[in-house]
Amino acid sequence: MPKHIIDKAIEKAKGGSEESYDELRYEGFGPNGSMVIVDALTNNVNRTASDVRAAFGKNGGNMGVSGSVAYMFDATAVIGIEGKTADEVLELLMEADVDARDIIEEEDSVIVYAEPDQFHAVQEALRAAGIEEFTVAELSMLAQNDISLEADAQVQFEKMIDAIEDLEDVQQVYHNVDLGE
Repeated sequence: MPKHIIDKAIEKAKGGSEESYDELRYEGFGPNGSMVIVDALTNNVNRTASDVRAAFGKNGGNMGVSGSVAYMFDATAVIGIEGKTADEVLELLMEADVDARDIIEEEDSVIVYAEPDQFHAVQEALRAAGIEEFTVAELSMLAQNDISLEADAQVQFEKMIDAIEDLEDVQQVYHNVDLGE
């Protein structure tokens, strides 16, 4: 590998470069009505847009315009904990006067879904009750309606998602397909 590329990578890791990064959101469609949102962080908008468009196009999908998919997703704070029941968590949140959209018990954990602006308040209410470790704590885009795909369409969809996730600038991918995982 050429020395100038190594030096540039080292300089970038140190934070010494003057590069600026842009947060971008791309929306698109996959096979059979599947919808995808792609969040990216890039220092080259044209390269990222081209890469995302190619990943969609080469795998049976196409990019949409801004807003063509996002209306079918809800921005949601997702916080998971272990060691409590859904009723106990609901009581803790009510005592702290924190609103949650939904509280679901899954196996050994409890998942709290809340408005994005309640993310910090939910965490603080749980910390005040002695919960310090979260199995998940993120802001996500949850599909309002999941769809199922036929086997061959699902294979094509998964190939498209893998191609998008493999792009260097892609941070997160959201979709409305039930992959049965």
